[in-house]
Amino acid sequence: MHSQFVKTNNINLHVMTDGPQTGTPVILLHGFPEFSYGWRKQVPALVAAGFRVIVPDQRGYNLSDKPKGISSYDVDVLAEDIIGLFDHFGIEKAFLVGHDWGAVVAWTVALNHPHRLKKLAILNVPHPDVMTDFVLRNPAQRKKSWYVFFFQIPAYVEWFLSRNNFHNMARMLVGSGRKSTFTSQDLTEYKKAWSQPGAMTGMLNWYRAAVRRGLRYTFGKKSSARRVTVPTLMLWGKRDVALSHEMVEPSIALCDDGKAVLFEKSTHWVQHDEADEVNKNLIEFLR
Repeated sequence: MHSQFVKTNNINLHVMTDGPQTGTPVILLHGFPEFSYGWRKQVPALVAAGFRVIVPDQRGYNLSDKPKGISSYDVDVLAEDIIGLFDHFGIEKAFLVGHDWGAVVAWTVALNHPHRLKKLAILNVPHPDVMTDFVLRNPAQRKKSWYVFFFQIPAYVEWFLSRNNFHNMARMLVGSGRKSTFTSQDLTEYKKAWSQPGAMTGMLNWYRAAVRRGLRYTFGKKSSARRVTVPTLMLWGKRDVALSHEMVEPSIALCDDGKAVLFEKSTHWVQHDEADEVNKNLIEFLR
């Protein structure tokens, strides 16, 4: 893959690219606590299918810029980072794929800039308005989301997750997947990214900005759930310890043209656990 830095939305993102220059662009957005490496099992298949693959480290992660301040990580700002990537690469309309926090950004791009997308593929994250509603009204989902509230504690969480060579961060990651989901080599790569100066705070600020946004939603003027107008595919591992699959159906209900595929034995890390099936579904949908 080709590595470069791209100026977008007043920051620099580290971006990996692969595939034919004339191929249809597919942008892959990783989540927490991964980085572009999180799509290692998808890139070769998409390139072989003829797509031009663009995989950024999102802001706060790995080699990309890590601006100060929680407000720098509001999801609307994160979405503008991706629109800036489109503009940099001369992409009028692209296919956008997101997992975890990358899926939140992908949903937001589809809601804020639907004219810039051909299709949207989402892995294991509900529509943002469904997520907000479930956290507010569903005690079971609120219990699953306990770590989001823990992550709000400044400084202590950074210390707790990074101490002893990121032992607690690695344990949290491995514990949320299958025994085979993450190898020791994977953890070595992730630890390199986590150890970049400012990365731990940058990554956690995504959660801190989200809670602030949620509080504004809760105590401010509530609007009706927003609809997604671009064709949307949701791929979901049902053994997700953090996010209930009960949110899939109401998310699809908010899509004008939506389809969901559930994987009974997969965890939150569906793109790793069921790589071949995920790749097959993505390629069929994007084509």
